[in-house]
Amino acid sequence: MFGLEALMLARIQFAFTISFHIIFPAFSIGLASYLAVLNALWLATGRPVFMDLFNYWKKIFAVAFGMGVVSGIVMSYQFGTNWSVFSDKVGPVIGPLMGYEVLSAFFLEAGFLGVMLFGLSRVGPRLHFAATLMVALGTFMSAFWILSVNSWMQTPAGYAINAVGQFVVTDWWAVIFNPSFPYRLVHMVLAAYLTTAFVVGAVGALHVLRDRGNEGARIMFSMAMWMAAIVAPIQIFAGDLHGLNTLEHQPAKVMAMEGHFQSHPDGAPLILFGIPNSAEKRIDYAIQIPKASSLILKHDLNAPLAGLDTVPENLQPPVGVVFWSFRVMIGIGFAMLGIGALSLYLRWRRKLYDVKPFLRAAVLMGPAGFVAVLAGWITTEVGRQPYTVYGLLTTAQSASPIHAAAVGASLLAFIVVYFALFGAGTFYVLRLMNHPPHVAESGLAPDKPVRAGGIMPGPVMDATGALPVAQ
Repeated sequence: MFGLEALMLARIQFAFTISFHIIFPAFSIGLASYLAVLNALWLATGRPVFMDLFNYWKKIFAVAFGMGVVSGIVMSYQFGTNWSVFSDKVGPVIGPLMGYEVLSAFFLEAGFLGVMLFGLSRVGPRLHFAATLMVALGTFMSAFWILSVNSWMQTPAGYAINAVGQFVVTDWWAVIFNPSFPYRLVHMVLAAYLTTAFVVGAVGALHVLRDRGNEGARIMFSMAMWMAAIVAPIQIFAGDLHGLNTLEHQPAKVMAMEGHFQSHPDGAPLILFGIPNSAEKRIDYAIQIPKASSLILKHDLNAPLAGLDTVPENLQPPVGVVFWSFRVMIGIGFAMLGIGALSLYLRWRRKLYDVKPFLRAAVLMGPAGFVAVLAGWITTEVGRQPYTVYGLLTTAQSASPIHAAAVGASLLAFIVVYFALFGAGTFYVLRLMNHPPHVAESGLAPDKPVRAGGIMPGPVMDATGALPVAQ
């Protein structure tokens, strides 16, 4: 297909499917936690607007959750079709971890999802809140186990290689809590929260622009801006720690991220922008800050930094892709930081809902989190090349003995089905977001406020929160 070998087509297929998949968990992890917060605020304050917002976003969560499940299931099949050698060699390590993800995370999410979506009038407010917390916990556990698997592939630990070349576990704690796992888990979960915050903020800003008096829109926008202001600087700090960990365990990846083709014995520059020239081993038209990279990575202006000239050429990651994806991620991160800081200033001036250019900027930043997550995953995965298990198993050694035509045909099928299915799902989600939140979302009349204790009055429940004998 297009003159590409089976290995390259298999890599393209996995990259394509995971790019579709990752945006849904990144959204659902943060959105599940946001739903739990809204539910808690409703129970604590008795204000119907919080249940209005809960019901508004739970429909969007249900669609995103469904698309995430479907796209994730498809990916698992590729381990058997395109990457069977990889599955055979690392199955004893990552197989149980992925099984734990299904047992402890997916079952938890799926088991309580129905209660969260439809069970308020049947189980009562407090048990409904508990179900919402379980769904949020399930999304976090999914991230925990999947990132443990991927982190082990980045920084393998707690293993031995048996006589037939399989990786076997010698220490499960070392496998799960491998050297990069804590950093990558924090970085990814914070990215999910920021992704959700900017989607919620964009929807809130859109409806504030249309109707400044919409209470639900104002509340969701305010909550999103608080999240941006608080979490964005924490994410930048966590990302710095993650980068230092990567420098320790995967130095070639950092060299590619920084664009350091050559070693710098007296302090390395921070290259802000430029055009990687892999043929000539340099960055053309580089805009750089002298010695700043050494300051960031070693906390010393004159600290030496090794370059890709110290790495055999066949073991170097593709510099161009990693260099630019890293800068896209960093650029969006600082844009988020700027939005959060500006929101604090406008909040202090009591003009958070009044400055239309700021509201429009918030709308435009809606998809920024998804772009940043994709750029981060590209940096992580392409920067690991040419390995699947870093330093131990190459990508070429991991592929199935399969013909290019077979991989190409399945790739074309994925492209057609994914764009049709997930395009329709995304269109439906956008339609839901275009609809403004209103009181009817919760089914609670404005003149029947919920008690601060969280008991919902009216015809659905009696004063104790139990279902009446007769309706």
